[in-house]
Amino acid sequence: MRSRTVRGGDGVELYVEETGPSDGPAVLFLHGYSQSRLSWTKQFESPLADEFRLVRVDNRGHGRSETPREKSAYTDSSLWAADVRAVVEDLDEVVIVAWSYGCLVALDYLRAYGAADVAGVNFVGIVSEMGTDAATELLGSAYLELFPALTSEDAEESVRTLERFVERSVAGDPDPVERYFVLGYNVVVPPFVRDGMRSRSLSHRETVAALDVPLLFTHGEEDRIVDPRAVEVNAALASETRTSLYADVGHTPFREAPDRFDEELREFVRRV
Repeated sequence: MRSRTVRGGDGVELYVEETGPSDGPAVLFLHGYSQSRLSWTKQFESPLADEFRLVRVDNRGHGRSETPREKSAYTDSSLWAADVRAVVEDLDEVVIVAWSYGCLVALDYLRAYGAADVAGVNFVGIVSEMGTDAATELLGSAYLELFPALTSEDAEESVRTLERFVERSVAGDPDPVERYFVLGYNVVVPPFVRDGMRSRSLSHRETVAALDVPLLFTHGEEDRIVDPRAVEVNAALASETRTSLYADVGHTPFREAPDRFDEELREFVRRV
């Protein structure tokens, strides 16, 4: 595993890790809300690393990246776009794998900088807008009812709610070891970061519609965080798309069905 730091929007220091051949096709993984680069552990420990240059980053305010205190550091789309730009500027024809809130971050980048250096995008549990009535309609009630406790400054309430968030992100009962592994990096994210990220109001549907690169939409049919209807809504906007729905899987197909996810990602990267 190789690591480095880059300076993103407003100079925030971002922690980046990569594995696999440095001259292989590049794949950038963007994690979700209150998560971590470690969300992609199963992919980084898989045979994908024998073939591709796998790159993952802790988003601003997450993991080992810098955590600005100002709310504006999490509400400004241009800053999120600049963060991605700082990571991909040395990657050629990168495939972006964006999960949940990471889809917003990827779309921030694509709207600001275009897709000239992007070979394709795999949207996982897609979120393409926030803070609008249409956005709320595509979020699961099991997720929405966690607020405002999910942004609480009270440590016990915050951890208790994050535990429920982790449990609801998968279909069925989570593996006990993985449950606390995931909870650990959720807890690291300060409540004010989650609050700032949830304060955004934007729609990237036009950005999705304007994309002229291959798109793969991956979604669990039992997703309680983002309604599976989000795939139909967003896939209908773009031209070159493929949809892959996972039965008996929740919001984390890459963890709940890693073998299938990895094989579909491998095929996608080779095709684009």
